[in-house]
Formats: sequence, C-alpha cells, structure tokens
Amino acid sequence: MFNKVLIANRGEIACRIIRSVKRLGVRTVAVYSDADAGALHTTLADEAVHIGGAAASDSYLRADTMIAAALNAGAEAIHPGYGFLAENANFADACAEAGIKFIGPPASAIRAMGSKSEAKALMDAAGVPIVPGYHGDAQDDQTLISEAERVGYPLLVKASAGGGGKGMRVVRSAEELLHAIASARREAQSSFGDDKLLLERFLERGRHVEIQIFFDGHGHGVHLFERDCSVQRRYQKVIEEAPAPLLSDAMRTSMYDAALKAGAAVNYEGAGTVELIVGRDEFFF
Repeated sequence: MFNKVLIANRGEIACRIIRSVKRLGVRTVAVYSDADAGALHTTLADEAVHIGGAAASDSYLRADTMIAAALNAGAEAIHPGYGFLAENANFADACAEAGIKFIGPPASAIRAMGSKSEAKALMDAAGVPIVPGYHGDAQDDQTLISEAERVGYPLLVKASAGGGGKGMRVVRSAEELLHAIASARREAQSSFGDDKLLLERFLERGRHVEIQIFFDGHGHGVHLFERDCSVQRRYQKVIEEAPAPLLSDAMRTSMYDAALKAGAAVNYEGAGTVELIVGRDEFFF
C-alpha cells in the first residue's frame, strides 16, 4: 500500500479519487492550475501543489511538471483519473523511470489499445470477434477501394487513432467512398495528427455495449457486467443503461469472456472498458 498518492486531475474526477484514496488511509496530493486555485479538490486533499497556468497545456498536460510535483511531495504513485494524461503512454513510461507507480494500465497496453488497427489485430489473434473489415498498413486510395469492395456496403470509414466520432464516415455506395476517405483523412490528421484509416462493415441499428473489466498486476481479471451505451448524440454517449436490455444469457456470457480475453491479450492492469458492437445475434470488438 502507498503512503501518499498524487491525483493528476481536477474537479469532480479528482474529488472522487481523493475520497476513495483517503478511505484507504492513504494521504493525497492535489494539483491545481491558476484557474483552479481554491477549487474543491484542492481543499479535500491533504496537500495541494500549484502546477502552472490556466491552460491545460501549461498545467494538467505537463508530464514533467506532474512528476516533479509528485517527487517533491513524496508521493509514491500518481492516479491520472481520466482525460488529460490518463491515456498517455509516454507519461506512464516517465512515471516508471522516475520510480513512481502509475495507477493504470502499463504503457504497452495504452499504446496497443490507442491504435484501433493495432488493437483489432491483437484481438483477432486472441480469439475476440472483430468487425469484418480492413485495418492494414497500406493506405493508398486504390487499396482502400479494393478492400471496400471486399467488405461490402454499407461500411464505416474510421480514423485508426483517437475517438469521439472524429474521422468517422458512413459510406453506403462506392460513389461516396473517395469523398469519405478524403474527408475522414483530413479530420483525423487535424484531430489526432494521424491520418491512418480503417474500414469496417457498418452494422445497421447496431448497439453499443460496454463491459467493465478490472485486472491486477498478476494476470488475474474480473468483469463487472455490462452497460448499454447506444443512446448517443454525435457519437457521444447520452445515457448508459445497466444491465443492457434484450441480451440472452448465452450472449452475455460470451461477451464477458471476450472482454476478459481482450484485457489479457494486452496484459491490462487496473480498470478498463471493452467496447462492443452488438447485432441481433452477434457481437464484435
């Protein structure tokens, strides 16, 4: 058990983590930017450290500043919360190099799951069902056109990096494909600095169901069941419903097994979410 943990986040996220850590009898260190001086999370923690200017790029996204703050405060671990540095593999590596425990998955898992194409290749090798499609390295137009014909229409053009619906286009015919590829590439490059694309079969009326998983540092994993996140606006979840309706017991069990295989395939550690697309009688990573 740690004696002191730094929470590399702000607001309600930081408040929840601070309360949980303090219930374990562990001291907490909050961080704050100019904009968050006196914010609730700074008063809940045992200590609070100023880390920079109001802009996130000057404070909460500064990995070097976070690590220096942890070392100066004597914190043995950093909890990133979510957002900001939580999915930054370089930050996880930097924590390890500084002798600080990153409370979350290893950098290798972050990198593997940060690329949709790499993640799909890993899941396929692990026996997790993946949406039929193309996630190869060749990205020229002719290759994508040929692969689209193989996958069939309608299909989804997706950015390999990032998320949130950016760089994603539904294509219902070959005539729409080149325009969708060019548009998705521009948005992916602008949003993520990476214009690599993948193609997937588009599941009409597919449902978005997530499985919550937890893994320790010794390869042991459990699931905490599922939630249906299909009610969305612009690819952003609006409502989560648990348990997910209209799933058979057999389908549910298969989805839990697939989620645990996914976590094991990347040597996951900590809490994570496996997102699945569910059709009438099938599901895919």
